[in-house]
Amino acid sequence: MSAPLWISLALALLGLLLIWSARRRQARLGFPLGRWIQIDGRWLQRQEQPLFDPALGLAGRPDFLIRRGGNIIPVEAKSRRAPMQPYPSHLLQLAAYCRLVEAVYGSRPPYGVLKYADRSLAVPYDARLEGLLMDTITAMQRALGQPAHRSHDDPARCRNCPYRNLCDERLA
Repeated sequence: MSAPLWISLALALLGLLLIWSARRRQARLGFPLGRWIQIDGRWLQRQEQPLFDPALGLAGRPDFLIRRGGNIIPVEAKSRRAPMQPYPSHLLQLAAYCRLVEAVYGSRPPYGVLKYADRSLAVPYDARLEGLLMDTITAMQRALGQPAHRSHDDPARCRNCPYRNLCDERLA
């Protein structure tokens, strides 16, 4: 076997080994298999522009977007261990990313992924979750311009609040 042929075969084998290894690692980390098309945060690179839905005035950057088949799946990575049930704020954040993917890419994701430190949860982007998102956005839009009231009795939280000097309900 000639040297150039031997080198070509070795490089091809190395390439296949690297692809296999990357897919195993992706699955072991709890990410859905597929091609990573967008990554935010400290992991690899920062996306330039947030996704934007002009109909809702909604913008955001999912931690990852993964193309799987004909779908684009948003992944929200959390550094903490998974709770027994996802927090409502985590579900709403993921729903917003699903909505943004649909608005920007024209394709509704069937689900999104909440990636916690110890496990991943695929959350269906169904009519119930979308309805919860839309109800929350409507309530937030109605609340704009209304005075915000303190929602706790924790003096330490008040001391660290960036609105402390403006708040007439501060505790300390």
